[in-house]
Amino acid sequence: MKFNSSERIELNGNEITMSIQSEPKHGKANREMIRNMSKFFVVPENNIHIISGLTSRKNLIDIESI
Repeated sequence: MKFNSSERIELNGNEITMSIQSEPKHGKANREMIRNMSKFFVVPENNIHIISGLTSRKNLIDIESI
């Protein structure tokens, strides 16, 4: 299985579409998503929380301000 580059992030209203490289196993994809969102929004990784969708392609995310 081939995974897309992690360089693509698209904003559409309150939805974000992101391509990641990690396989969706053992939380690797979720960790990469949080890392990429941290860089994009310039917030610490521990300020980003997955509210729902840990095992889904669609996630609900909470980003705490500093």
